[in-house]
Amino acid sequence: MKRIVALVTGSNRGIGASCIEEFAKLGVSVVINYCHHEAEAKKLEEEIKEKYKVDVMSIKCDVSNEEEVSKMVDEVVDHFGGIDILVNNAGVCRDSLLMDKNIKEFRRVLDVNLIGTYLCSKYVGKVMLESKKGKIINISSTNAIDTFYPESCDYDASKAGVISLTHNFAKEFAPHINVNCVCPGWVKTSMNKNLSIDQINEEKKKILLGRFADVEEISKVVVFLASSKADYINDTIIRVDGGKNNG
Repeated sequence: MKRIVALVTGSNRGIGASCIEEFAKLGVSVVINYCHHEAEAKKLEEEIKEKYKVDVMSIKCDVSNEEEVSKMVDEVVDHFGGIDILVNNAGVCRDSLLMDKNIKEFRRVLDVNLIGTYLCSKYVGKVMLESKKGKIINISSTNAIDTFYPESCDYDASKAGVISLTHNFAKEFAPHINVNCVCPGWVKTSMNKNLSIDQINEEKKKILLGRFADVEEISKVVVFLASSKADYINDTIIRVDGGKNNG
């Protein structure tokens, strides 16, 4: 029986690493993508191999670089024979005062979060279309919908663009590929490590469940969307944010 293969971008840590583990638990062959932290990615690769006995490979690739994305997809296809699942998780955030934004960093946020999602969907989509099946899950954010932060305006804009890409790729790839989007709220990841206790407590008040999500609470939704249980879910945006407290 042909093995199922999942490529998760930005998967050396956080939500991406949790997706890798959740897929591996199910016997899925996994591809860990990283841009910088090679030691972290290699450590995760060895842990997944040892714990779950699945086929794993890690690949360095800047998802905003078209040549590197094309090469990564070719390497995965050469090794596994195809790609069944793509999770566009790679993302960066460069918070600063809106009026003081550095345009170079602003562009970098758009390049990774938005252009990266486009490029990976484009090149992996070509592979999926050949086999006339596949699941693409994009990771956006509630920042793209209704939890705006001026200091994160570049991040917010990039994630709103990811939602737009989701709709357009779903239409382009129909009826063969399901394209959906997960929008987490606050999640306990390194991206939020610089928040003060006061900031964390203030944000928790805005959440009906009164806490930030664990990474597993996001990755399990991703794995569900990638499964046969979600075969009739397409072009859908799913919030995973504990409920917004409008009181």
